Amino acid sequence: MALTESNEFKIGTKAPNFTLVNSVDNTMISLADAKGEKGTVIMFICNHCPFVIHVNPELIKMANEYQEKGIEFIAISSNEIKNYPQDAPKYMKQVAEKLNYPFPYLFDETQEVAKTYDAACTPDFYVFDEDLKSIYHGQLDDARPRNGKPLSGKDIRKVLDNLLENKPVIENQKPSVGCGIKWK
Repeated sequence: MALTESNEFKIGTKAPNFTLVNSVDNTMISLADAKGEKGTVIMFICNHCPFVIHVNPELIKMANEYQEKGIEFIAISSNEIKNYPQDAPKYMKQVAEKLNYPFPYLFDETQEVAKTYDAACTPDFYVFDEDLKSIYHGQLDDARPRNGKPLSGKDIRKVLDNLLENKPVIENQKPSVGCGIKWK
């Protein structure tokens, strides 16, 4: 597995809008429809990446906790599916249902959304405030497959807690690391 770091996404940037199909129920969902009252976490993930598989339990736990506080989570898969058929919508639906994802799992077939966000890897995390202005783009925490560090979500949890408590944006934002997005 080749390691890829997330690209820079300037803090304060307005979240680019999108409308994508939710692989779970085949409905169209826009950012405007899915955004949270107090904040929104957008995650570029996929089914097969070992980094995503590793963090899935914490993503689910965190989403369940913070959705009650007005923070919504949106997962997007942008991998091309000709060479990576395991990331196709029918398998996205299976993964989402098996793991009981508490968030929509959207398919970015054209990869335009990933390009607009300059997403580079899976997982790649973006946190936006209630006005959809970027406040964080970086890692979930220091845990990686086989590095022995505990999965805690500490980096994003700190960002979300600060957002909810009207505290300043975190200055030291470490890039996310994972598998590169599979481009067409």
